[in-house]
Formats: sequence, C-alpha cells, structure tokens
Amino acid sequence: MRHGQMKLAAEELGVTYGAVSRQVRGLEEILGVSLFDGPRNKLSPSQAARDLQPALQDAFDQIETSVLRVQRRDKRTLDLSCLSTFAMRWLIPRLFDFHEAHPGIDVRMTADDAPVDFARDRFDVAIRVGPGPWSGANVTELFADAVGPVLSPTLLEPSGSVMWENLSALPLLHTRTRPAAWAEWCSATGNPILSSGQEFEHFYFMLEAATAGLGVAIAPEVLVRDDLAAGRLFAPFGFRPSGQRYVALTPDRPSAEAVAFTEWLELKATSDADHL
Repeated sequence: MRHGQMKLAAEELGVTYGAVSRQVRGLEEILGVSLFDGPRNKLSPSQAARDLQPALQDAFDQIETSVLRVQRRDKRTLDLSCLSTFAMRWLIPRLFDFHEAHPGIDVRMTADDAPVDFARDRFDVAIRVGPGPWSGANVTELFADAVGPVLSPTLLEPSGSVMWENLSALPLLHTRTRPAAWAEWCSATGNPILSSGQEFEHFYFMLEAATAGLGVAIAPEVLVRDDLAAGRLFAPFGFRPSGQRYVALTPDRPSAEAVAFTEWLELKATSDADHL
C-alpha cells in the first residue's frame, strides 16, 4: 500500500508479483473490503487501503525498532549521536571513565547536530544543545549553556583590569554555527556591537584558532572548560547564560545501555560543575 503498486512491493520484498497478489486477495477476503481499484495493469490503492496505511506503517515501524533494539542489546553497542565540537572538547577526554565503569559497552559515535527522530535514526542517545522543548524523547539535562569572550594569554595579560577597549582592539573570531554570537553578547552586556573579523566553518576550528592566539572568540563555557583550567585560554568577563541547554535525549523506551550512559553523563556533568 505504501508504494501504491504491487510490482514495486514485490521488488522490495524480493518475491514475485503473483505472490504479492495472492496475499492481497487473501487479506481482502479477511477484511471484506477491496484494497486496490482499477484494471490489473493500472491498480491504485482504494480508500480503505489509504485509511489503513498510516496505522499499519506505524505498527511495522515499531516492530522494526523493537527488533533492532534487541539486536543491539545482544551486541552491547551504544549508538550515540553527538555535537562534534562537544564530543571533541568535552566528551572524548572523559569517555575513558565510562569505559572503565562499563567495559562491556562499546560507544559508537556519530557527529550530528540535526533534530533527532529515534524511530528513523536508530540512535540510543543523542546529545544536543538548544532552548527546547524536546518532543518525542526522554530528556536528561546536562549543562546550562553560558557564553563569553575567551582568548589566549599570549594576546593579552590575564588580569582583573582587562577593559572592553583592550578586547575590542584585538582580532575577532566568528563561527557559522552561531553567527550572531558576538552581536548577542555585545547587546546583552551593553557594549558596542562588533561584527567584523575572521569566520570559521566549525566551532572546533574557531576555538583552536583562539587557543593558538589568532584572536578573541565567543565560546560556550563547557567547550573551553579544560582550556581554562590548563591556562590555555582565559575569560576576562566570565560567561552569561544564553538561554540554551545541553541535553541527552533517549527514546521513550531506552535500552539498558542508554540508561547507563545517560546516568554516567549526568553524574559527570554534576561532578564537573562542582569543580568549577
């Protein structure tokens, strides 16, 4: 019914046209309705078929999802969808701790920031940032997103007396991921809005440029936390809430691996916050 043609359905199933036709006739006899109208060489789904299709498709999708989850559970593999910069600058440096606590679970990571659909994408966990709400998923909050200017101490001496004039005279770094970051921060702090400067395609590239002393970047605190602790970067004006949050999303019925991973994420996020 989804294809609207028995020939296409037969090709997808790997069976003959006649086999599909016999199954359709048997189903029509059981239901007492016609599922296709028109001549044999130009069949089209009847209204009854069109009415049945959405509910049947949902049921088949749920069966497929359940089977895949059982298969993944046997393999003890956790499929994670994660923001690429968050993965590189926060998650991966801490992932050894999860492997030590759960040596039987392999984390298979995909870098992605698109909206997640667990029925379609087959992930166990997805880490995203945004204002929410997050529909169709269980939500575990990790961090409040807070942003501020960061730069290398090779550009400016870290001190409590850094003035806006000192900062605004330096090269500014931007990213396509958050193109309005500088304008929003300047507006929130009452400083003149600055827009010129070098633009990078990804957050990771911009932060690497800031660490290398190429300019000043607006960055989420969680992404530069380790750099601040190591003295590679400093934040002269601190960080301001952006209204967004980092969250871990799981399906309505998460696997045991997903539960273990999100619980670990939540504990790690809390532990990090306690040491700020």
